[in-house]
Amino acid sequence: MSKMIFVNLPVRDLAAATAFYVALGGEVNPQFSDERSTSVMLSDVIGVMLLTHERYSEFTKRPIGDARRESQALIALSVETRDAVDATLAKTTAAGGRADPNPAQDHGFMFSRSVEDPDGNVWEVMWMDMSAFPQTA
Repeated sequence: MSKMIFVNLPVRDLAAATAFYVALGGEVNPQFSDERSTSVMLSDVIGVMLLTHERYSEFTKRPIGDARRESQALIALSVETRDAVDATLAKTTAAGGRADPNPAQDHGFMFSRSVEDPDGNVWEVMWMDMSAFPQTA
């Protein structure tokens, strides 16, 4: 079995968060979704679990932070082409995201922009051409 990663996020508005992550390119997995959580698969091995604050609090006794005020994680998601970076930002902002909370980065072989979800979590959407990656001696 391949290793998988699940990013568990507390959300204020489950429907708004679900719309954002579907626009990010995910598909809802109804098997692990209910009125307090939505499982969104970004690929066969990457999932995002969107959990209402009530549900999220069942997994930790720590207070839920405010991602709009403090940086808690830097999460990057690759896309197939440079143009797909801009297209993904257009889709996610139309679904309630905020484009470019961090400056875009363009290194020629790599291009990225970031988008903030409705709860303030920032995702970097990036494309990289490994064949043009600078080689070190």
